[in-house]
Amino acid sequence: MKPKRNTEFDEFTKLVDRVLSVPHAEIVRREKKYQEEATQNPKRRGPKRKVKPSAVAHEPSDKG
Repeated sequence: MKPKRNTEFDEFTKLVDRVLSVPHAEIVRREKKYQEEATQNPKRRGPKRKVKPSAVAHEPSDKG
């Protein structure tokens, strides 16, 4: 006799398959969008994200 498969196991397997089917580039894009929205929240708790200065705004100095 074959043992019955657990329905929770089947649901978990379906969920894992759905997560793994999303391309990495899509996950990175969604995470970047979420990060941008989260930094706009003025009531954000915890440490604030550091803003990276753009390369255009930084001008080399003539020292040296």
